[in-house]
Amino acid sequence: MLSYRHAYHAGNFADVHKHAVLTLLLEALKAKHKGFCYIETHAGAGRYSLAGGLSQQASEYRRGIDLLWRCADFPASLALYIDAVRCANKGAPERLRTYPGSPCIAHALLRPQDSMRLAELHPTDAQCLQTEFAAERNVVIEQRDGYQALQAWLPPSERRGLVLLDPAYERKDERQRLVQGVLDAYRRWPTGIYALWYPLRERGFAESLQRALSATGIRRILVAELSVRAPSASRAMKGSALAVINPPWRLEQALEPLLSWLCTRLAADDAGRWRVHWLVPE
Repeated sequence: MLSYRHAYHAGNFADVHKHAVLTLLLEALKAKHKGFCYIETHAGAGRYSLAGGLSQQASEYRRGIDLLWRCADFPASLALYIDAVRCANKGAPERLRTYPGSPCIAHALLRPQDSMRLAELHPTDAQCLQTEFAAERNVVIEQRDGYQALQAWLPPSERRGLVLLDPAYERKDERQRLVQGVLDAYRRWPTGIYALWYPLRERGFAESLQRALSATGIRRILVAELSVRAPSASRAMKGSALAVINPPWRLEQALEPLLSWLCTRLAADDAGRWRVHWLVPE
């Protein structure tokens, strides 16, 4: 399915949550000098204009990154993420005009010895990625199904790295495809770090996904959840979650104050909640 365009949602609370955690994972990999590979299965366009076009139709960023844009008292764990957003807007420091997607945020943190592989099925977004990283020798971009790309790319030559799986969840079978894709990838590369993003929306969706992940037999799955509004019977997204397989040491301790602070800033009312818990322990 090619109808989904992330530009409608760029910079919303879920992006803030996802990308803040992403920077923590990448920094943990940089603790060792040896290079690593960053892989993304649903990469999107790379960066998004907030000044007009698709993002203005819903203006979801106003309840996301816009609330943090002029904030001066953010925790140290958010510094890399905030710096990446500011760098993307360096030509207009007083205005938030651009939101960097996960490929741009990740690339800003990579070192010369690291590499990046991006898969994107939508032809327009895939072309945007090609243009964005045309001069980068350590970036590989393919217009293809992300789950198929994993089969070709794993294990990476670096033998260290992170895979971000962030599908649109428009297909009815996306949960099954995600779980099977992760299981197949894990069997090929059991030492990699995997971050699976999924929405918190109608009752039962997240629970069914978590049960399916638990049933794979994969160990060490840490979940970070952030809700910004009360649950409802509709399909409207109330929150965002990341399941991290093989989380780096002390990630749990880093996530707790980070999510607490984000919940305070992003929650629409006192219904905001956050939670860090082990879905599957050691």
